[in-house]
Amino acid sequence: MHKVSIKPQWTISDAGGQNLTPRLLELLAEVQSHGSLSGSCKKTGASYRHAWSLIRQGEAQLGMALLNMERGKGSTLTPLAEKLVWAGHRINARLTPMLESLASELESEIGRVLLSSKEALRVHASHGFAVEKMIENLTVSGMRVERKYVGSTEAVASLHEGACEIAGFHIPQGEFEEAAFKHYARWLVPKQNRIIHVATRRQGFMVAKGNPHKIYEVSDLTRKGLRFVNRQPSSGTRFLLECFLKKAHVSPAQISGYEQAEFTHAAVAAYVASGMADVGFGVETPARRFKLEFLPLATERYFLLCNQGDLEKPHLKAVLKILNSDEFQFAVNQLPGYTAAHCGQVATIADAFPDLAISKKY
Repeated sequence: MHKVSIKPQWTISDAGGQNLTPRLLELLAEVQSHGSLSGSCKKTGASYRHAWSLIRQGEAQLGMALLNMERGKGSTLTPLAEKLVWAGHRINARLTPMLESLASELESEIGRVLLSSKEALRVHASHGFAVEKMIENLTVSGMRVERKYVGSTEAVASLHEGACEIAGFHIPQGEFEEAAFKHYARWLVPKQNRIIHVATRRQGFMVAKGNPHKIYEVSDLTRKGLRFVNRQPSSGTRFLLECFLKKAHVSPAQISGYEQAEFTHAAVAAYVASGMADVGFGVETPARRFKLEFLPLATERYFLLCNQGDLEKPHLKAVLKILNSDEFQFAVNQLPGYTAAHCGQVATIADAFPDLAISKKY
């Protein structure tokens, strides 16, 4: 199978039009991760001498130091270098899903010519961490997967319209479960749809270490001067936040930055970690990866929606085989905030939501 790869790359130019080398930006990012230039060199494969040459060249171009060196304490980034590194994190978090979607589309177009008899599995879902691992496994197995990153609302609507075979969406457990179910109910077909369990995961606030602004509940988001970063309107995460706001009688207009939206949980975490916002709302995994503090507010179940008639087809059988494997479930359980609860189990909509009277007709 032929794979298309598109990677985001950025640089910055000096007054003379000379670009910072991407190698320098990669080196600085590794210094942030490892806390030393020598550790960064081991990770990137650069010699210590070459690394220093890149840093000195970058400092000359920018007119400011990039590293602080202390004997016995390793290397730390200067404020300028921190900004450069976080710019890279935000670019990757924001653009990678869109570029992967485009790469998937191109793969399918090329594949239709090269492998006209081999159909692709179309997956529409948000950029979730468990579903990412599932797609990685499917791709490694040789399956053609055409994935499109969309919000949960768009995903369920896409399945209803026949635009995909699998739609990823998530519904909170507890007090907001019925409201979330009603939100998606217009696109559900009782006799036709089946739900595949993938995982449970936690959603909550992402804040800087130590929670300096003492943010504990949604009413805290209305404080003057507090900067918030949101998810896009079609996302299930934004819908969940709106449920919390309605319960607390908080208007979105009271929250500074409410309309500042990112399309992935990772992009929200990177936005907060870079200091561009004081708090975001999303899942735990990227918060931990960006060394943020996470304050859980809700647990939700992540599902794949499909049609019953597709369950006996090879593509869906391959999906279920992966979801039910010990290796996949172990990998999901390693994701912060995730649990592979009932992973791979197939249910009718009514069986998946036994406590909701509204689901009985499904």
